[in-house]
Amino acid sequence: MLTIQHPEAAGSAGTGQSVIASGVWQVHTLSRRGVLKGITRTLAALKHKDTLDWDLSGIERLDHIGAQMFWNAWGKKRPPKLTLDPRQEELFNRIEKASGLSLARHRTSPLHWIIVLGAGILNFFEHLKSFIGLIGLVVQDIGRFIRSPRTGPWREISANIYHSGFQALGITALVGFLIGVVLSYLSAQQLKMFGGDIYLVNILGMSVIRELGPLLAAILVAGRSGSSITAQLGVMRVTEELDAMLVMGVSHGYRLIMPKVVALAISMPLLVVWTDAMALIGGMVSAKVELGLAARYFLQELPEAVPVVNYNIGLLKGATFGILIALVACHFGLRIKPNTESLGRGTTTSVVTAITVVIVADAVYAIIFSGVGF
Repeated sequence: MLTIQHPEAAGSAGTGQSVIASGVWQVHTLSRRGVLKGITRTLAALKHKDTLDWDLSGIERLDHIGAQMFWNAWGKKRPPKLTLDPRQEELFNRIEKASGLSLARHRTSPLHWIIVLGAGILNFFEHLKSFIGLIGLVVQDIGRFIRSPRTGPWREISANIYHSGFQALGITALVGFLIGVVLSYLSAQQLKMFGGDIYLVNILGMSVIRELGPLLAAILVAGRSGSSITAQLGVMRVTEELDAMLVMGVSHGYRLIMPKVVALAISMPLLVVWTDAMALIGGMVSAKVELGLAARYFLQELPEAVPVVNYNIGLLKGATFGILIALVACHFGLRIKPNTESLGRGTTTSVVTAITVVIVADAVYAIIFSGVGF
C-alpha cells in the first residue's frame, strides 16, 4: 500500500498499487516547516511508476504549486490511471499545455565578435561626433559671453567654482599630503643607499609639480565634481527640467554647460597649486623624519631643482584637465535617458571616461613637452 499523508488531511490511504491524496495542497500549507521536504521525498519515491493508480479527487484545495509537484512526479505527463475532481481538470490542462511549449534555440553567429566590435566602433564614433559638437557649442557660448558679459551667467559660474573648487580643497589637501609623504619616504630609502640624500628635492619637486599634482587633482575632481555634474544633468532629464528650459527659450549650453566648463577651467589650476603645496609639505615632513633635511634647505633648493617652466606646464595641464572633465561630464549627462537605470550607468561611465581622458591628455603633454623644463 502506497500512501501520501498530508498535514491538513484527515487521512490518506490506498490499497494495492493506488495512491490517494487528500487535504490542502496550497503554497501556504506546503511552506510549513518540514512539510515540503517530506512531500518531496514521498513523491520522488513514486516517480516513474506508470502502473500506479492516482486518485486526487479527495484533495480539498489545490493550487498551481501543488499541481506542479504532482506533474513533476508523473514525469511531466499524465499517468494512465488518474482520477481528478472536475475542478482540477482546468489546472492540469494549463500545466500540460505549458509543458508542451518549446523555446526557440538561440544560435550565436560565428562572426558574433565582429558584430560586437563593429557596434563598439560605431558607438565610439557616434560619441566622438557628439563630443565635438558639444565643444563647438561651448565655443559659441563663450563667444556670446565675451560679446555681452553683463548678461552672462555669473552666478552659475560662481556657484560651480564654489562647488567644484572650494569644496574640493579638503580631499585634495589630504590626498596630496599623503602622496607627498609616501613618495618622499620611498625615494629617501633608495637615495640613502647611494648617499644621494640631497637629490630628494629634485625628485619630489619634479614629480609633484610637473606630473603628480595636476594628475591627482584631476582624478579627484573627475570622481567628485564630474559625477556630480553628470548626475545633476541626468536628474534634470528625468524630471523633465531640460525640456522645460527649452520651452521657456533658455539655452542648455549657455546656462548649464558653459558655466561648468569655465568654472573648472578656473578652479582646476588653483587646485593644482593647492595640491602641489600640500604634497611638498608632506614630502618635507617625511624628509625631515627620514633624512633629517631641514625645511629651510628644502625650500631653498626647490627653485633651483625645478625650473619655473614646469610650474607653468602644471598649471596648463590643470586648466586642460578641468575643461575635459567638464565636457565629458556634460556629454554623458545630456545623453542620460529619463529613467533611474540610465542615470546610474551614465554617471559611472562619465567618471571612468573622464579619468581615462585625463590620463591620455597627460600622456600627450608628456610627449609634447618631453624636452622642456629639464
